[in-house]
Amino acid sequence: MDPRTTSFLLSLLLIIFFNSPFAASETFNVVSFGAKPDAKTDSSKAFQAAWARACTSSTSASIYVPNGRFYLRHATFNGPCRNDAIDIHIDGTLVAPSDFHVNANSPNWIIFHLVNGVSIFGGTLDGQGAGLWACKRSAKTCPRGATSLEFTDSKNIMISGLTSLNSQIFHIVVNECHNVKMEGLKVSASGNSPNTDGIHVELSSHVTILNSDISTGDDCISIGPGTSNLWIENVACGPGHGISIGSLGKALKEDGVQNVTVKSCRFMNTQNGVRIKSWGRPSSGFARNIRFQHLKMTNVKNPIIIDQNYCPYNKDCPGQASGIKVSDVTYQDIRGTAATRFAMTFDCSPKFPCVGIKLEDVKLSYKNGAAKALCSHVRGTVTGCQ
Repeated sequence: MDPRTTSFLLSLLLIIFFNSPFAASETFNVVSFGAKPDAKTDSSKAFQAAWARACTSSTSASIYVPNGRFYLRHATFNGPCRNDAIDIHIDGTLVAPSDFHVNANSPNWIIFHLVNGVSIFGGTLDGQGAGLWACKRSAKTCPRGATSLEFTDSKNIMISGLTSLNSQIFHIVVNECHNVKMEGLKVSASGNSPNTDGIHVELSSHVTILNSDISTGDDCISIGPGTSNLWIENVACGPGHGISIGSLGKALKEDGVQNVTVKSCRFMNTQNGVRIKSWGRPSSGFARNIRFQHLKMTNVKNPIIIDQNYCPYNKDCPGQASGIKVSDVTYQDIRGTAATRFAMTFDCSPKFPCVGIKLEDVKLSYKNGAAKALCSHVRGTVTGCQ
């Protein structure tokens, strides 16, 4: 064969290989970029340098965080990237500033923006939020706080085996994302820590949360406007405020929530079990096609609740009716114990009553007797409810 032909074919094969899914993945160790596992040296620039290399790689890439405690003041990981397969393997712990003033003007501690195909495996995030919690409990003027981890405007995301401790506010936020899977997560904060939602999802579709343990001072999982096709299964919640759809209806024009399934979850010593909550004022939003199935309640104050008269501090909403339309909500095979006499509350909008509410095989007790229900402006069928 002519040498020029041979050279051309070899070059062509190399081009095909390096642009194929079988091309070798590059691995970038954050220590090689200057990160120090001493819990005091700011490693933010080292982490972002490793990200820059992975993001500009023409093949799939991995970022490795070894054992140790790595202090990150703040980190933003921006896309889009040249490849759509970046794995981040964490054996160590990422530590936030203990001084909450450091990130006082930032809504996030760690954020991924406009990324595709990012997966996080293992590791611990230590948000060190106790100082901010104490400030808020003291009634002093305090910053709002930073979310520990957020993905925004992203798709094809995986978070597996991650532990999040003591976030200043929300632990994990999924915002304007598509196709996100979270599994094997452990989320923990004090039961009296304010606004420390475990996972918050909004304006996102096709999100799955599986096999996770969440204990916080607020909602274990909160579901905001614009969420669709959300699947939650085998989540243990407690302490905390339960799994909540809402608050909805804060804005006059708002995207709705639809196609949500919460299945095979356990609630222990929580304020709520499963809740739908909306502001008591006009809004174009809705919550529909919701399924709560095979749930176990243990000493839960409000195992089942729809509250459409949410009006904190009686500001901007007294005397108004919620515009959120709640429909086609099924409660199936929900059992356990309530911490109050009224285990079920359906306090729906007088202007737009809840419709299509179905209770099937719901058995909740209070002090060895059958718990009771409070119903207002609700329409549906009840079978097997005690």
